[in-house]
Amino acid sequence: MVSISIEGLSVDLGGRAILRDVAMQLAPGALIGVIGPNGAGKSTLIRAMLGLLPFQRGQVTIDGQAVGAMAPRDLAKAIAYLPQGQVLHWPLSVERLVGLGRLPHLGPLSRPGAQDREAIDEAMCRADIASLADRTATELSGGERARVMLARALAVGARGLVVDEPLASLDPGHQIDVMELLAREARRGALVVVVLHDLSMAARYCDRLLLMDEGRLIADGTPAQILTQDRLRAVYGISGHIDLTGDAPMVVPMARWPQVGAEQQADAG
Repeated sequence: MVSISIEGLSVDLGGRAILRDVAMQLAPGALIGVIGPNGAGKSTLIRAMLGLLPFQRGQVTIDGQAVGAMAPRDLAKAIAYLPQGQVLHWPLSVERLVGLGRLPHLGPLSRPGAQDREAIDEAMCRADIASLADRTATELSGGERARVMLARALAVGARGLVVDEPLASLDPGHQIDVMELLAREARRGALVVVVLHDLSMAARYCDRLLLMDEGRLIADGTPAQILTQDRLRAVYGISGHIDLTGDAPMVVPMARWPQVGAEQQADAG
């Protein structure tokens, strides 16, 4: 399995600090959710962690090897990455699209072999899309397309999986499908990191949550440790209904928390 170590990671873009001194250890066998408001630095953290974005200070290692020293092909073999907002432009069959996940294992102009074929079939089964193999990917529904893109990532055969906002634009049923798939991969022993905005899904499926705000890692722990009223107010600026006691934990935003200025005006009145 694969593990990631991050120490003092800082990223500046356009003269502005986007990440500030982030440190964490990511180990396999758990579904790790990265949460926080818009602009908190979640996607930047993921991209810098995977060597897709330069960072000014700090260190990222994968199984003890510095990310910057890894060849792109070796990095792709170690960690499969599915960025947010994937758009399909070419009318490939689902089977061929999933097969693109094998590119890190293929040499120039080489064709997939038996081992690649086996990995593709297994990935489609794990994502429950084997019945879609002959369909044209651009004609799929949003939920089907999300599972196909995840299957492509699984076909890499990497020991880690990083997914950025996979629930965007999906209906509740397909959101559950995606989270169940990610949870199964974690139970199989993979390192699985997912960026989420849905706090109820994070509470229900994630074993560990990383709470980001203003480029910093604010808190790191179990959903019960992270999803508190105080943190909803401080980080998201909201009050909410939190029930983490049952089989289906819920975090329901209720209202904007009054701003400090508004409170001061009320006190003055």
